[in-house]
Amino acid sequence: MRILLPLPLADAYDYSVPEGLSVAPGQFVIVPLGKRETLGVVWGDGTGCIAAAKLRDVIEVLPALPMADALRRFVDWVAAYTLSPPGAVLRMAMSTPSALEAPRSELVYRPAGEADSDTLKLTAARRRVLAALKDGPAMSASELAHLAGVGASVIKTMASAGLLEAIERPMRRTFPQPDGAREGPTLSPEQKTAAEGLIDKVQAHAFSATLLDGVPGAGKTEVYFEAIAACLAAGRQALVLLPEIALTAQWLKRFEDRFGCTPAAWHSGLTSLERRETWRAIAEGRIGVVVGARSALFLPFQNLGLIVVDEEHDTSFKQEDGVCYNARDMAVVRARLVGAPVVLASATPSLESVLNVTSGRYGALHLPARHGGSQLAAISAVDLKRHAPTRDRWLSPPVLEAMKQTLAAGEQTLLFLNRRGYAPITLCRSCGKGIECPQCSAWLVEHRFRRQLVCHHCGYTEPPALKCRSCGVEDNFVACGPGVERLAEEAREFFPEARVELFTSDSLMNREEATAAVERMENGDIDILIGTQMAAKGHHFPKLTLVAVVDADLGLNGGDLRAAERTFQLLYQVAGRAGRHERPGRALIQTHAPEHPVMQALVANDRDRFVSAELAGRSGAGMPPYGRLASLIVSGPDPAAVDNVCAAIARRAPHQPGVTVLGPSVAPMSLLRGRHRRRFLLKTGRDTAVQPLLHAWLEQIGLPGSVRLQIDIDPYSFL
Repeated sequence: MRILLPLPLADAYDYSVPEGLSVAPGQFVIVPLGKRETLGVVWGDGTGCIAAAKLRDVIEVLPALPMADALRRFVDWVAAYTLSPPGAVLRMAMSTPSALEAPRSELVYRPAGEADSDTLKLTAARRRVLAALKDGPAMSASELAHLAGVGASVIKTMASAGLLEAIERPMRRTFPQPDGAREGPTLSPEQKTAAEGLIDKVQAHAFSATLLDGVPGAGKTEVYFEAIAACLAAGRQALVLLPEIALTAQWLKRFEDRFGCTPAAWHSGLTSLERRETWRAIAEGRIGVVVGARSALFLPFQNLGLIVVDEEHDTSFKQEDGVCYNARDMAVVRARLVGAPVVLASATPSLESVLNVTSGRYGALHLPARHGGSQLAAISAVDLKRHAPTRDRWLSPPVLEAMKQTLAAGEQTLLFLNRRGYAPITLCRSCGKGIECPQCSAWLVEHRFRRQLVCHHCGYTEPPALKCRSCGVEDNFVACGPGVERLAEEAREFFPEARVELFTSDSLMNREEATAAVERMENGDIDILIGTQMAAKGHHFPKLTLVAVVDADLGLNGGDLRAAERTFQLLYQVAGRAGRHERPGRALIQTHAPEHPVMQALVANDRDRFVSAELAGRSGAGMPPYGRLASLIVSGPDPAAVDNVCAAIARRAPHQPGVTVLGPSVAPMSLLRGRHRRRFLLKTGRDTAVQPLLHAWLEQIGLPGSVRLQIDIDPYSFL
């Protein structure tokens, strides 16, 4: 049998099956590998390339449900598309090895028979125990004692006396089941039409891809909740992908209001026990709805009937380490393989999805107005050339005046700056040199509240510098540029009576802290919220009426292919946080380039004009979504060895019509985690399959052990 191992190996290995052991495709097994034993999945029949006498035996079949055929095909598809070893993709689908072991058992109790109250002289406590078990399931001693209001000793005594029977059963966590029949909120006519369209897709039990396109506050979530209800009614499982863990706080509350309980969650914050129980319950079909980050796409659903990708445009769905994949695109593939609909929801759809709609590959449902009659925030550009902040300040006079008026009205302000920490650069006044990360070609970012200098690329930290590394002068540093911490300091200086809080991944370390911050904002316990992109999307704050973008030009720098698209999406989304309830909202965008097409489109609230112009520009240049890109990153600790490999790759680069190879060039992030980096970029037409091209090109290249080659199909980052 061919056994695929969750290791970065090129293919499955052949093993023999000993007599008396039954092995079928999809089963999880333990096999020998060298001098150790490892987990694997039966992938199919053996190749016959190795003599049977040389094959090693499968050791054991694990007591877990086999991996479904559709998930195995999905693993193969992702590996082939991303040019990753299949075992590396399998590792994502086997992220919780402990879930494959036999579950632990527990003792539960049930009545031993009809109790004769006269003969046994039942006490009141014993009667309560028997009443708790009447017509119900067997329960553990702790559950039964709690329900009957007795001590655990009463349960054990009753078992000894023959009143209760102790039986052993597998220990399983119970998950609440969402009630799809529970009545939901009243939908607007537009929402109802869109919901009916999605319900039809779910009830068809066939693959379809639909873009749910609605302005911020249009009620997209309530619409796809109706599709989830239809999925539950059909007895199938639903998966919802969210880009940010902070988004789940309000989302979970809305889900509970609609379905009566929270869904199962899947993200990096789960404990190992929670991951094991959740993984196994999904595989056994005991969980109806899962909400999770991109890794949830590889969970072992047995009966997947719907996938929803919320904020489908978000770059958080793109994984750039290990196996490089976009969860949005792979969600469409998994839905196709299981014959289920996929819904892509966004107020600012990606250009790829827009083109797929216009070409007929995807369907589309539109929600052009906010739910409840509230209006979109009025967006204005603040020209920083005319309204410059005072020296060493970052808030312009128009923004300060708007904040003053908002506070006086008892309303809330969101200051948005997509830059963590206190200052992005710390310079020595004597020599002008900045403090760099020793492992990356990046500045260390000052986090003054934590008293640390941090590299946001590799995680390196050190205490605040006392002496310059270059010139040796002590205590002569200056913070340059603003981060959210510096902005909070400025806001407190201008408005000392205001309640100011940060909303960033540094200040909110887990989902519980994020949930608490969201609740404080909802309850009006915060006057000025200062946040990064975590605060830009998905949140509904009734009293938030003013959004001020402190540095709207930040995302436009660097020459990134998607810089304008991402900036428009981010600023449009953050402006959409204002005025989502009865009170009108406004958004002020501080910029040095109010004439830029992104700023013009935002102020005019003309998303379609921006999208059309951006698509036209991409089409003329043959760039995605009208062309294909693949990035090759060569890295290693020795720059000379990296350059030698790059020279070999360049000599064998393909030369054919419609194919362009750019590079090698030093990557903008030339040193990352101690590894020197060089980049190639392959550009082709949309109809060219880049995978065979890359495979034929790179199979000629031998890599020294210290040098790595990472391939990123459809790259999003060019660092």
